[in-house]
Amino acid sequence: MTTHGGFEPVFCTIVPPHVLDRLAQAEDPALAGPARRTLQRDAFERTQRRLTTVIGASAVAAVADGRPRRTIHDARHGTDLPGHKVRGEGDKPGKDATVNRAYAGLGATFELFLQAYRRDSIDGDGLPLNATVHYDRDYNNAFWNGEQMVFGDGDGEIFLDFTIPIDVIGHELAHGVTQYTANLTYFGQPGALNESLSDVFGALIKQYTLGQTAAEADWLIGAGLLAPRVTGTALRSMKAPGTAYDDDVLGKDPQPATMDDFVRTGRDNGGVHINSGIPNHAFYLAATALGGHAWERAGQVWYDVLTSGELRQDAMFVDFATLTVQAARERFGDGEELDAVSKGWEQVGVRTL
Repeated sequence: MTTHGGFEPVFCTIVPPHVLDRLAQAEDPALAGPARRTLQRDAFERTQRRLTTVIGASAVAAVADGRPRRTIHDARHGTDLPGHKVRGEGDKPGKDATVNRAYAGLGATFELFLQAYRRDSIDGDGLPLNATVHYDRDYNNAFWNGEQMVFGDGDGEIFLDFTIPIDVIGHELAHGVTQYTANLTYFGQPGALNESLSDVFGALIKQYTLGQTAAEADWLIGAGLLAPRVTGTALRSMKAPGTAYDDDVLGKDPQPATMDDFVRTGRDNGGVHINSGIPNHAFYLAATALGGHAWERAGQVWYDVLTSGELRQDAMFVDFATLTVQAARERFGDGEELDAVSKGWEQVGVRTL
């Protein structure tokens, strides 16, 4: 395990802290209570993650043979990880839909990285994929803690079961891919890139599973996660950042689509879940300009940069954008791929060197 550029080791949740902070201030205790407990639990898990990097994690046996090794555990609404094993690799589906969705989501993530990018699991070396479901009570989040996935059931008021959107599963596991490759610092622009890369690959995993082209995809992150009472469609929109929700309790989606609206804040590790809207939108623009399956060209360029060894831990948007332009030229030449990637960054106001 590694620390991240001197900053707090990465503990990555799908629901941003600013959303939970807003919920925690709600007058209705049915909304505020679960949000406050989730924030407290996240703080504890974040500390555990930091301690793990200090004392070291247990070694995990991996076999790189192109086959997934999934294990799903049930926390039974407790918080001890990993919990009770309820399904292993190759086991038939059971009656618990949450367990089955988690198992399928891990498999879909493994499949996308293997088939599209020839990457054997998130570490590239056959790392087993472990997940825990039914974590805590009314827990309004899902997270990657550096070693495994964890899913809450939601409170039923604002959030539903966190295994419902397959891109949530893919998003969190993609943090593991970043952890094993560029290991981007989880603060400011590098942290926003970290979050954006997880959104990109989460979206690609959903599109790959559904067989969608860039034009057919909804480009939403977390569609199906919000409860019926919420005025919104998802947690984030890559197509139109800032439009995913506008709710009397959650507030309005704060993501900017371009550098003109870049948010400067000390909260959320310098706005990592907010300013990720900018590189998200650049990817959407590049992918839709190219058309076809987004994982084949735009996704390949982003993956090339992530795994190139040239992406620094403290990379800024301009650094990442410049590397994508270089990667597009190296892989595809001076053609439409290079043009689409260059124009995507230009449209969001990120210059390339």
